[in-house]
Amino acid sequence: MTSDISDVPPRLPLDWIAAALRRERTRVGLSLSELAKRAGIAKSTLSQLEAAGGNPSMETIWALAVALGVPFSVLVEPPAPSVQVIRAGGGPTIHSEQSSYTATLLSASPPGARRDIYYVWLEPGTVRGSEPHIPGTVEHIVVSAGRVKAGPGGETVELGPGDYMAYRGDLPHTYEALASGTMFVLVMQHV
Repeated sequence: MTSDISDVPPRLPLDWIAAALRRERTRVGLSLSELAKRAGIAKSTLSQLEAAGGNPSMETIWALAVALGVPFSVLVEPPAPSVQVIRAGGGPTIHSEQSSYTATLLSASPPGARRDIYYVWLEPGTVRGSEPHIPGTVEHIVVSAGRVKAGPGGETVELGPGDYMAYRGDLPHTYEALASGTMFVLVMQHV
């Protein structure tokens, strides 16, 4: 069996790898020199990779992952969006054969996460500002009635009944009712 070049998947965008390397190196508190030494690569190679340059091999990325103490996938997975929205009727849905029950998965809980759930009533007229919560907090909103504009500064989104949104709660964020009788479920996830 032979394959031609069209069978080869495209290369990963270097900016994904660069961002992941910078994030993980900062998280563990290593300098460029120290990480390069632990991974057995040249400091100039690591610097080039963190600047989204070069042509890293699987072996280089693997060595960096081992030196950082993270799975290989952490360095090559696409970046998660800072705000996730699922509109009413969207998302993976499962239907029961035994009753009129339908469930849509909005967010799976990551391992080790803790969640607080709130039902929120909000009326138009004021914007509710919220200071950042503890690091790693993610907020999830599901609107049940009315309309709300919510999210971190510069990334607020207008939502209506049935819409879902997730965003970092460890950044300043706001909630603003756009209709009378606005209600939503707020899940605060802490890791």
